[in-house]
Amino acid sequence: MAAGTSHELAAAVEVMKALASTARLAIVLELAGGPLRVHELVRATGMPQPRVSQELRVLRGAGIVRGARTGREIAYTLTDHHLAHIARDALNHGNPTPLT
Repeated sequence: MAAGTSHELAAAVEVMKALASTARLAIVLELAGGPLRVHELVRATGMPQPRVSQELRVLRGAGIVRGARTGREIAYTLTDHHLAHIARDALNHGNPTPLT
């Protein structure tokens, strides 16, 4: 398999950088189950709301999540289901009991 163009490699590096955070990885793993609003991510991750919002901005900027406004709330989803696989693979890499 070819290594890819320099543009493709740079884009892949940006995705990996965005996932290189325990907080952002936790959010991506939660979103693997489907769309969630900020307050649902706060409850699921145990992080404070400002932190979840900050991490979502980074993930949105990297093209990993997108938000859809419904009234006063925004439901966040992964832009590609393969991102959930990348997050799970990264988590399972050093874990003797892989997640499913």
